Amino acid sequence: MPVNPTARLPRVSIVIVTWNAIELLKEFLPTVVDTDYPDFEIIVADNASTDGSGEWVHTNLPGVRVVRHDENYAFCKGNNLALPHATGQYVVLLNNDVRVTPSWLRPLVERMESDSRVAAVQPKILSQLEPGRFEYAGAAGGFMDRWGYPFARGRIFDHVEADNGQYDQCCEVHWASGAAVMLRQSALDEAGFLDEAFYMHMEEIDLCLRLRRAGYKILCEPASVVHHVGAASLSESSPEKVYLNFRNNLLTLYKNLGPTSWRRVLSVRMAMDLLALVRELALLRPAVAEAILRGYRDALRMKRAYASERAAGNLVKELYRGSIVVDYFVKRRRRFSDLRLEPRPCSSDAHDGGAASTEH
Repeated sequence: MPVNPTARLPRVSIVIVTWNAIELLKEFLPTVVDTDYPDFEIIVADNASTDGSGEWVHTNLPGVRVVRHDENYAFCKGNNLALPHATGQYVVLLNNDVRVTPSWLRPLVERMESDSRVAAVQPKILSQLEPGRFEYAGAAGGFMDRWGYPFARGRIFDHVEADNGQYDQCCEVHWASGAAVMLRQSALDEAGFLDEAFYMHMEEIDLCLRLRRAGYKILCEPASVVHHVGAASLSESSPEKVYLNFRNNLLTLYKNLGPTSWRRVLSVRMAMDLLALVRELALLRPAVAEAILRGYRDALRMKRAYASERAAGNLVKELYRGSIVVDYFVKRRRRFSDLRLEPRPCSSDAHDGGAASTEH
């Protein structure tokens, strides 16, 4: 995998979307500036902050470019509008609450350079608050089961594992976390960028599935390590986050599964999600239950807009054939290593564009 040390390393553009988060910028942006890599730029996409974020960056970190948006476009459109300003061969989407180590960038670039069919690589994402544990959003690479429920190496539902080096092997994954991910510009030109109708949440899963449909690989490279605060925008129990997650998850499935698979998956999902709704009512969280219903309502309304770009194949065959809901709640499998799932290791000389393998 190592790149020739005498070769000129490609330019990398790091895009950080922010909105009224000056304290996060003060704490974490200097760690990005201190990255040990010879050719990179940092672009802060300021979603019309009113707390002086852009001014602080301009004054204190003059080497960082600030792209000022005229309103708060959230994650998807905020990144999309910043992308034309990026001059790198590779683009990194990085949350404003991520602390990086000086050497974090080079392993990601090396993976990209080792195989032209790699479209996205995420680092190992640990918790900033509990550095010895994985972070909820992405951990050591994301996966999805046959019914469309996402999970990760190191995190299944609310169970987050301690990092004991058990997932330190680079492997192919189904999706990479938008909290920290490197993307190949040429692959984005082919598959498109983030779906702005998603607003935020699940957009990176949709993007990664579209990239996989185009024949690209998605990897997690644990040799690169970052620390993420997480839930800086919306807490995990926020009804608004629940709404966006359900709505956008259903839209992702509609867009990326073939029509036959979509109908079969939707029938099972409705039954499973009804149980989730009943659970929220039993826990006296009616606002969360109502958010699930709104998510379904709006997803079924919005899906018409994607009729012309739906997948023709059967992507579900490439996903984890088990049910992560059954594994977790019935079989009590809390750790990724307890699953019957064997991700395909990364290979520096494999150029077949294959998907992550799973044991069925």
